[in-house]
Amino acid sequence: MYPSFSPNHIGTQFLFLTGKGGVGKTSTACATAVALADSGKRVLLISTDPASNLQDVFGIELTSTPKAVPSVENLFTSNINPESSAKAYRESVVGPYRDKFPEAVVATMEEQLSGACTVEIAAFDEFTSFLTNSEIVNQYDHIIFDTAPTGHTLRLLQLPTAWNGFLEESTHGASCLGPLSGLADKKDLYSSAVSALSDPTKTTLIIITRPDVSALLEANRASKELKEIGIKNQMLIVNGLFQHHHEDDEISSAFYHRQRDALKQMPDNLKGATTYSLPYVSYSLTGVENLRKLFKPYEISTIELNTGIQPVNLPGLKAIIEDFSDNGTKLIFTMGKGGVGKTTVASAIAVGLVEKGHRVHLTTTDPAAHLEYQFQHERLNQNLTISSINPKKEVEKYKAEVLSKASKDLDEASLAYLKEDLESPCTEEIAIFQAFAEVVAKSENEIVVIDTAPTGHTLLLLDASESYSKEIERSTGEVPESARKLLPQIRNPRETAVVIVTLAEATPVLEATRLQDDLRRASINPKWWIINQSLSATNTSDPILKGKAVAEKEWIQEVNENKAEKCAIIPWLPEEKVGYDKLKDYIR
Repeated sequence: MYPSFSPNHIGTQFLFLTGKGGVGKTSTACATAVALADSGKRVLLISTDPASNLQDVFGIELTSTPKAVPSVENLFTSNINPESSAKAYRESVVGPYRDKFPEAVVATMEEQLSGACTVEIAAFDEFTSFLTNSEIVNQYDHIIFDTAPTGHTLRLLQLPTAWNGFLEESTHGASCLGPLSGLADKKDLYSSAVSALSDPTKTTLIIITRPDVSALLEANRASKELKEIGIKNQMLIVNGLFQHHHEDDEISSAFYHRQRDALKQMPDNLKGATTYSLPYVSYSLTGVENLRKLFKPYEISTIELNTGIQPVNLPGLKAIIEDFSDNGTKLIFTMGKGGVGKTTVASAIAVGLVEKGHRVHLTTTDPAAHLEYQFQHERLNQNLTISSINPKKEVEKYKAEVLSKASKDLDEASLAYLKEDLESPCTEEIAIFQAFAEVVAKSENEIVVIDTAPTGHTLLLLDASESYSKEIERSTGEVPESARKLLPQIRNPRETAVVIVTLAEATPVLEATRLQDDLRRASINPKWWIINQSLSATNTSDPILKGKAVAEKEWIQEVNENKAEKCAIIPWLPEEKVGYDKLKDYIR
């Protein structure tokens, strides 16, 4: 379908890998680094991903100072912790204001600097020297960055107003980033770094995706966003492509065909990219020898052929539904990173509760209103109502409100900064949360199931914005009454339950853990974790899928024993369950 990727396809000194969590950025970066070093190139591999497992991959302790990998000549690697950098950056900005402003204002400043964008800026600050310092650059034939900055962050770095002070520019209440004033002395350095990124003779952007619809959509978004700021030397790698399937194995056959169907839906923008593939492998991509296998023809080992799958002794979705039904839970959020199956799980929970005799309202941010369409054309239970919130419309409405209130006080440059800041992920979360709050406010005597909830950071930002607007008269960070009422309700475990949905793989579990930590910061404790789409909970006889099922075991154990208060598991299903009657299959 696509030619296999080989490090020989790399023609620039700098390589940046990007893609949504769990698509295999780190393993691809590591295997590429090892292959290039084995070919005699001097290589530096740098990770700025807080969930990075570089240390596990190479079996050595890493810091921000490059260290030689003992088993690979010519390979050096470093693991930058952007969260530590973000903490120092946050204090450098907020510290001078602690004794000058009311506590509520300082709290808002801290929270605005606790978002993902700030961590990304801190990471960019750390690796700028690897792009611009000739003493470092001249030491290596290739410098590989695992995790590239987003187009949004790079655009912010190019806006002149972004470097001004906090109070002058960030009182509108929507900021996910806050000021860059703490790094003003590095403005020229950042400009040089962005120039190096957009130079096709120096930099290749490698977009990693999986052959599934959500990963392809995210890859397309990243590609377009980065093209807009001049990073046009792009390459696409479809990772985890299932090469062969067994027609007599229902799981194997469905797995293969679902991947091919997803690739047929590849956005036109990506179809124009130079595209390669990497195979779906069952072995763990840790250790140098396993990394060396990735670019060679994949042969199934005797161990994989003889692998037996021990049954998983965890409850299914039915146990969660019984828990919510018995305890009178009124508000249920499903949370997790994109592509883990939140919408389907939310729908199955709603159907299960209806089957228990409850009145349920399900609200989702599925922009295609796919579920609503399905439910309309099937037997619709009278106790189930559905609404679909269109994220694009809600964001546009929210941005218009903020801009209309702030524009009269801002000059043209400040307005440009505000418009760019409103492109941040938090803006969408706040807009959608406010729309959800209106749905909950109208719902009485029924359970509300909400698909895709905001992070703890956004909830704290909303809370802080309310206090902040009282302190700063010209702030437009007003929180609607419905959202103000919903915040304490979410924190009440007798009324509300948060369900975290994940997969039994390293990155989804690490990202779900960060999500849980974030929620706990906002005094919200998730009650259940669901391990979704688990191969170890199936009876597949396909040797590769069986090997993958065995690899899931350590992550299932990690979630069950160390992460979740309560844990359930849903098997990988050959058929996509859409519509009321199909969703009942989850609770049989």
